Amino acid sequence: MAKPVVLIAEELSPATIEALGPDFDVVHVDGTDRGALKAALADADAILVRSATQMDAEAVSWSSKLKVIARAGVGLDNVDIKAATAAGVMVVNAPTSNITSAAELTVAHILGLARHLPRAHQSLADGAWKRSSYTGVELYEKTVGIIGLGRIGALVAERLKGFGVDLIAYDPYITATRAGQLGVQLVELDELVARADFLTIHMPRTPETLGMIGAEQLKAMKPSAYVVNVARGGLIDEAALQAALEAGEIAGAALDVFMEEPPADQRLTGLPNVNVTPHLGASTHEAQEKAGVSVAKSVRLALAGELVPDAVNVAGGVIAKDVRPGLPLTEKLGQAFAQLASGRVTSIDVIARGEIAAHNVSVLELAALKGFFTQIVNDPVSYVNAPLLAEQRGIQTRLITETASEEYRNVITLRGALEDGSTVSISGTLTGPKQIQKIVEVNGYDLELPLADHLVILSYEDRPGIVAAYGVLLGEAGINIAALQIARDDKQSIALSVLTVDSPVSDELADSLRDAVGTPQVHVIDIIEDL
Repeated sequence: MAKPVVLIAEELSPATIEALGPDFDVVHVDGTDRGALKAALADADAILVRSATQMDAEAVSWSSKLKVIARAGVGLDNVDIKAATAAGVMVVNAPTSNITSAAELTVAHILGLARHLPRAHQSLADGAWKRSSYTGVELYEKTVGIIGLGRIGALVAERLKGFGVDLIAYDPYITATRAGQLGVQLVELDELVARADFLTIHMPRTPETLGMIGAEQLKAMKPSAYVVNVARGGLIDEAALQAALEAGEIAGAALDVFMEEPPADQRLTGLPNVNVTPHLGASTHEAQEKAGVSVAKSVRLALAGELVPDAVNVAGGVIAKDVRPGLPLTEKLGQAFAQLASGRVTSIDVIARGEIAAHNVSVLELAALKGFFTQIVNDPVSYVNAPLLAEQRGIQTRLITETASEEYRNVITLRGALEDGSTVSISGTLTGPKQIQKIVEVNGYDLELPLADHLVILSYEDRPGIVAAYGVLLGEAGINIAALQIARDDKQSIALSVLTVDSPVSDELADSLRDAVGTPQVHVIDIIEDL
């Protein structure tokens, strides 16, 4: 039998080819040459790319044999995941390949700021000898504030311990136990920005985190403080940062990432108290080699029909036909659960009820965690790295199956405990020939309405005029309510309204809804499609 064909579209390390092994015919092509790429894809079972090859919808359509697109790196901007999924093509990447490199660059930037290294170097290179102009500070006994204590944030904390710093962190999804294991004190964001001598941010870029360090936070910092961003452009409001630096509200900043890359406006990058690098977080020989070897192993697994650790869009391995439709539903429930939880999650139960319980539904637990962490961490989340993320954060998980389901053929429930002792739950099902995704329960309230991309969930003391109050606010904001259902706990007179809306609800509008309804229990949920 002919060996499967693996297409190498960009320069990868010899270790990558070695990791593929002898079981494949390896073909090389210049992925930037669209004509050559089209011809080579016709016979390819898998393709390995970096960032230059565009695997867009057109490229995906060029092959009926293609089973895997492997990106030797973290980002997937050059891969059309939706088109690949529609064509049944697995997309894999190497989400952990650069974490050490990114953490080390963060520490390098902190040291560079502390000792004015770039400007001192340039001054001496220009022939000057200005020792007194570049007097720095020691890290010893300084306070370093880490925003986001995931994989990279945790590595930064571990590396900074040796400098004798005081480590504090803000991360609403990390338990105090996990933080204590890292030697880090958990604090609220306001306290972190006020105490930090050095602030470094390691969060995903989402509508909630975009600009999370803005004018208000920068004004609250010490005039001697420094900020570092090696995570995602836009987490620190660039205009506010420029103004704070020019006004002397903080001492300096180091940036590896920007909202626009390369940045067209040089006013921020040209300031004398800013150190900049051109997105070098993953630019080490080790990270590049790890990425290549990692995706080569994933390709081997995928073409062998086994579960793939770093599959971004679909799960590898054998999954029962009746279980597969529940995967996207469960991922979305995981996303909604993450946004319903108002504190640190300590445990998550994934409960499968009904006919699917007769099958192996372990993949549903992975799907739930994948959806949950998609709303929380920087890097792409897969079916196998999601449990590791839960373990790192001290989150206990459990899969429960029950063959009995009273009202629906199948129901999937996510139920979790928070650190403050409260619980959160959400359930969904698939109904009708078209398998419509629906929410059928939230926090113990029975419902039935379509699961949409944008939801607003309100819990309040039931009284006349509430629906009109939030309806007027949404109408004034130009947001259309597509569906609405209200459930009530008659014993406590507490009502729950679940609305599906046609467009996202801003933080400001959410605050107005809380004021109008008279409760803090207003949750805005946005589902990321095409995971």
